[in-house]
Amino acid sequence: MSNPKTSSSLKPPPEVRNGWVRKCDLDDYLGRYLPVPTQVVSNEEFYPLPQTPKQQAVERLMVAMSDHNAKRLGVSRRQFLRTSCGMATAFAAMNAVFGNFFKVGAAELLEPAAVEADKTRSFIFDVQTHHVDAGARFQYAREFLEFRRLARRWNPAMPKREPQLPDLYLENYIKEVFLDSDTDVAVITGLPSPDDQSNILTPSQMVKTRLLVNDLAHSRRVVSHGLITPDLGAQNLESMHAQVEKLHVEAWKGYTGVPCVPGGQGWWLDDEKVAYPTLELARQLKVRNVCLHKGLPFLHFNVEHCNPKDVAKAARDFPDLNFLIYHSGFKSLQDGLLAAETDFKLTSYIPWVSDLCEAREKHPQMKNVYMELGSTFGQIVITSPLLCGHVLGMIIDAFGVDHVLWGTDSIWWGSPQWQIEAMRRFEMPEPLMRQFGYKPLTPEVKRRIFGLNAARLYAVDPKAKRNPIPGDYIDQLKELYKQTANPLPSHTQYGWVAG
Repeated sequence: MSNPKTSSSLKPPPEVRNGWVRKCDLDDYLGRYLPVPTQVVSNEEFYPLPQTPKQQAVERLMVAMSDHNAKRLGVSRRQFLRTSCGMATAFAAMNAVFGNFFKVGAAELLEPAAVEADKTRSFIFDVQTHHVDAGARFQYAREFLEFRRLARRWNPAMPKREPQLPDLYLENYIKEVFLDSDTDVAVITGLPSPDDQSNILTPSQMVKTRLLVNDLAHSRRVVSHGLITPDLGAQNLESMHAQVEKLHVEAWKGYTGVPCVPGGQGWWLDDEKVAYPTLELARQLKVRNVCLHKGLPFLHFNVEHCNPKDVAKAARDFPDLNFLIYHSGFKSLQDGLLAAETDFKLTSYIPWVSDLCEAREKHPQMKNVYMELGSTFGQIVITSPLLCGHVLGMIIDAFGVDHVLWGTDSIWWGSPQWQIEAMRRFEMPEPLMRQFGYKPLTPEVKRRIFGLNAARLYAVDPKAKRNPIPGDYIDQLKELYKQTANPLPSHTQYGWVAG
C-alpha cells in the first residue's frame, strides 16, 4: 500500500508558480488520487480559495478510512478509491467533518453492490463542459494546457509549463465525460475572443466535436454553442449569421465581463444600442437560448460587468428568448462564506445570487431566466455543504425547480461523476428547511435539475437517452470499456489549486 510520504520522497516536488500548482501534479507527488476533490480547483482564470481547515480534516479522514477499508478488502488504497466503495467512503468522510449532508449507507463502504444514493437512474444533461482544440495551431505552443490566455495577468509564469498533449484532447474528453460518468448529453462551450486566431476553442471546433461524437454515437450526445461578442458590433452580427448558416449552432454563449474591443470594459445585456441588436438577431435566426457568464468575476474580467443586474430588463424585453445564467450569478466563494455562514446561522443574502432571486420574485412574468450550477455547485459542496443547500434552496424557491440547470465546468474538475454523486447524495439540511422553508431535494427534484429542464430547452428527448439504444457507439464502447479495459476512473482534476 502506498504511503504519501514514501511516494513523495521518490519524485521531485510539483512545480509551484506564483502560488499555483496543478492539482494532478500535487496528487501524483502525494500519492493520492481522491475521488472527490478536497479543495477548490481553478479553471486557470482565477486564484482558487486555499484549502480550508475542514477540507484538510476531510482529506486526512478520507485517506485514513480508505486505508482501513482497502486493507479489509485486500487491495491498495488507490485501487480502493477507484471503486464505488471509495466514492462512498469519500462522502462518509465529508459527513463526519461537515455533518450529515450526504446519503451514505454503511454497506456501501465495503460492498460495491450496495447502492444507497438515488437508486433511480436519472437522465443527465450537463450544459457546461470544455475541452481544447488538439489541432496543429496549438501543437507546439507552450501554453497549450494553459490555454486560458488572459490568466497570464494573474499568473504570468503559467505559460512556461511544457504542454502535456494527451490531457485535454477530444479523446480524453469523451472518456472523462461519457465513459467515466453517467452523463448522457453534454454541451460543449467556449470563451469569446476578438478573432478566431486568438480563440482557444472556436465555434467551428466546437461543432466539429458535436459532429464527431454524435456520428460515433448515432444519437445526439453533444450540443454545441456559438459565441457572441456584442461589443464588436457589425462584426459580431456577421459572425452570428455564419455560425447559424454554416455551423448550425444550437445556442449562444456570451461573457458580458470580457471585452473584445481593445480598451473596452465589457458590455451590458440590457444595453439597447450594444446588446439588443444581438438579441434581435438571435430571435430572427431562431437560436433562442442565450447563455451568459454571470458571477465568478475572475480578476482579468471586468468585475462590474459580471454583475447580473442587467438580466431582468433584457429578459422582460425579449420574452421569447431564454437566458441561461451560468454559475447562477454566484459572485465568489469567499464572499459567499463570509455572507452566509456563521455558526450554522445563515443570513438570507448571497451576493448577486440573491439579487437575481429578488428580481425573479419582483417580476413573476420573468419565466425565461434559468440558473446554471457549473463550478458554483462544485466549489461550495466541497467547502460548505450548508452554504450549498442555502444556494440551491434559494434558487429553487425563487425560480422554481424547472428553471435550474445541471452543469459541472468539467473537465477542469476531472470527470463529472463525483459532482453527479454529490448531487445524488446531497440532502437539504434540516436547519435550512426550518429557517427558510426550503423543500426537500426529492428524487423528482433532482431528475429535473439533472437533465429534464435542459432537455426541454434544447429539444432533446430524455426517454431516448436514458438507456442504451441500438447502434449507440458511446454505450457500446462503455460496455466494452467495463468488460475489457480495467474500467477504473483516473480521478484526475486538470485545474489548478493554491500551492
